[in-house]
Amino acid sequence: MDALIPRPAREIAPGAWHVPDWLTPAQRRALVTACRAWATGPVPIRHTRLPRGGVMSVRTVCVGWHWQPYRYTRTADDVNGLRVAEFPDWMVRLGRRAVLAAYGDEARAQEYTPDTALINFYDGQARMGMHQDKDERSPAPVVSLSIGDTCVFRVGNTETRTRPYTDVELCSGDLFVLGGPSRFAYHGVPKVREGTGDPDTGLASGRLNITMRVTGLDRTGK
Repeated sequence: MDALIPRPAREIAPGAWHVPDWLTPAQRRALVTACRAWATGPVPIRHTRLPRGGVMSVRTVCVGWHWQPYRYTRTADDVNGLRVAEFPDWMVRLGRRAVLAAYGDEARAQEYTPDTALINFYDGQARMGMHQDKDERSPAPVVSLSIGDTCVFRVGNTETRTRPYTDVELCSGDLFVLGGPSRFAYHGVPKVREGTGDPDTGLASGRLNITMRVTGLDRTGK
């Protein structure tokens, strides 16, 4: 059998970096275990209901801050009123290593202090429409980690949901960072390739996407 050809890191758009196979197998398994625990509460994983009545096809659980369209709160008033799990220090360290891997800038990496993560689970039918991550009050990068099934990740521009955009395949273990001029680029997931994940991660099916962010809010939510 031919050896797998390494996939090189590449800049998809200015400040938008794809780093394939960044997570080790052990890290993937540990993240699946952590996310499975968060999914049970204190605020459980759920399909988010949008203000106009629509329901997102992905299921989401939050850590650090609770996201509800389109703001962050300390308590999940749209679910059960409880406060979400604390954002762990080890995730801050993981986020800093991710920023260093993307940009190669030690000072920029050490300044990065994420305080929330949105964890989305995609089954084979789930999709994510083109959107901007703009509910944060900080321009710090968004760090995205993928585990499980491969997806098509669409990276667009900062002005419109339509073309021009670039489609990238994100596989289990891949890192994607949106920062710099692409921090507020529209992006989405039009397709999940069912059955492409590695069950050794502990995820039998589907795609787990962990996105770390800096809210820019103080501890009181201001």
